Amino acid sequence: MNIMISGSNGLIGGNLKNALTHQGHNIIRLSRDFSKPIDFSNVDVVIHLAGENIAQKRWSEDQKNKIKNSRLIGTKQLSDQLAASEHKPSLFISSSATGYYGDRKDKDLDENSEPGTGFLPEVCVEWENSTKSAENAGIRTVHIRTGIVLSKEGGALKKMLPPFLFGAGGILGDGKQFMSWISIKDEINAILFIINNQTITGAVNLTAPNPVNNYEFTKILGKVIKRPTIAPLPGFIARIMFGEMADAILLTGNKVYPKKLIDAGFSFEHSTLDKALESVLN
Repeated sequence: MNIMISGSNGLIGGNLKNALTHQGHNIIRLSRDFSKPIDFSNVDVVIHLAGENIAQKRWSEDQKNKIKNSRLIGTKQLSDQLAASEHKPSLFISSSATGYYGDRKDKDLDENSEPGTGFLPEVCVEWENSTKSAENAGIRTVHIRTGIVLSKEGGALKKMLPPFLFGAGGILGDGKQFMSWISIKDEINAILFIINNQTITGAVNLTAPNPVNNYEFTKILGKVIKRPTIAPLPGFIARIMFGEMADAILLTGNKVYPKKLIDAGFSFEHSTLDKALESVLN
């Protein structure tokens, strides 16, 4: 197949590009300027992964606008071009995130759960709504609500590792906030599964079936890398260091389950955190 990807240089995009190329597919890189005309002739699948990194900088109002606009404007422009195209791809996969659910403590959540409240849930809701023109044009559209992707190449785990390796890692806040994670291998395999399973539409949670809270994550990571985890980061220090982003990302969480993937028969290679971290780090 001819598969067009935006964000192909990112953590997920780069690994996905390699996996699809290995399978014999032809990859077409899509630039982030979606205002320019895009040629979809002979394109079978479009995968939209581009967007401003939410944890790249402290959240000023300007940075929050960049996070929001990089998702909403680009996705709407791309969706409109897909809808207007004479040759329409059969599938449009567009990024979303488990941030859709907001801070929900230990409540079990799946794709049927309502969105949360706050900046990230609002962005995710509007982000997913930005694909409406493609959906209304009859293109199978999937929103991949990705959790914390575990990889030593990038993402949250890469940022966590240095202090943990020096024995300076510990729980964040009270450690009770849930972390809905997925290994990079399962993230890529899940996207490949979606491409090949034409019955899957709408929102799909890309998370492992066994979310853990921050305390459990911290202890398991310490055990895997054989380091102590006795240096907690209290909530008030996190707020001083990271501002609003601390409450939105570090000190709150959600317990998300991949109901659609499981119901469709997807098999996780790494269903438990210890096995995932051992595979990723070793």
